Amino acid sequence: MVLDTGSDVTWVQCEPCADCYQQSDPVFDPSQSSSYATLSCDSPKCHSLDVSACRNSTSSCLYQVSYGDGSYTVGDFASETVTLGNSQPVPSVAVGCGHDNEGLFVGAAGLLAMGGGPLSFPSQVSAKSFSYCLVDRDSQSASTLELSSDGGEAADVTAPLLKNQKLQTFYYVGMSGISVGGELLSIPESSFAMDESGSGGVIVDSGTAVTRLQTAAHNALRDAFVAGTRSLPRADGFSLFDTCYDLSGRTSVEVPTVALHFGRGSELKLPAKNYLIPVDSAGTYCLAFAPTSGPLSIIGNVQQQGTRVSFDVSRSVVGFSPNKC
Repeated sequence: MVLDTGSDVTWVQCEPCADCYQQSDPVFDPSQSSSYATLSCDSPKCHSLDVSACRNSTSSCLYQVSYGDGSYTVGDFASETVTLGNSQPVPSVAVGCGHDNEGLFVGAAGLLAMGGGPLSFPSQVSAKSFSYCLVDRDSQSASTLELSSDGGEAADVTAPLLKNQKLQTFYYVGMSGISVGGELLSIPESSFAMDESGSGGVIVDSGTAVTRLQTAAHNALRDAFVAGTRSLPRADGFSLFDTCYDLSGRTSVEVPTVALHFGRGSELKLPAKNYLIPVDSAGTYCLAFAPTSGPLSIIGNVQQQGTRVSFDVSRSVVGFSPNKC
């Protein structure tokens, strides 16, 4: 499953497929499950969906979820028993049975929604805390997820977990600044703040690849990084990335450190491989940050790799523990 802290509807690809992408495991067949049951249109969980419809002949609930990158899933909203590892089975979890799914899900059977809303997986299994570690892109190990883990208080770096009263799904984090090469950039804290209307702020999102910053903040980061890498040969921009380098023929390079600051002296120093990433096989590497014209900033999964990220909703803490996978 794709692990997504930025959405609330868990779903799997489901037979019969109207339009399914290629996945690694067999597609789930609900007719083979004795615990599968479609939810009715008047069920509370159907009413909790942002986008739903009714299959008139059977009065069963249909769901639709669209994502920021254009991916989407459509199908029946159902109740199913879910078992994780050796844990006790959890009955009556609402999941999407996706018959028409399209997007960048790359072989996964579906999506495990770990957001903060009432339909999310942690909410449905009453987990007040959870943590995950996304292994490096080139690792042979598996990424891990722990529910009801107490990693928040014991984390190496902690940040306040903030509530947005208008939007329960996202995990907002109290970020105060960014430093490059040990120097704090002159970005006003308002660039990372959420206003009274719930606009702006910074979220931690495992379902977004590249960290997005407001344009002025991104430009300050880019300019400081470029100033610290004048000895490296530049390459053309690539896709989202405006700062790229030709590192072909080099076995190692030195780049300035990049750190995210969360106030009270709390800072997360990123490993270089989490912000200077390869984009082709020819030795082109790019600074893995991108600007956004919107008010919301996002800490993406490239920057989270190799770090155990823990969310303790009851204590309102986000924790970051590098190399604790």
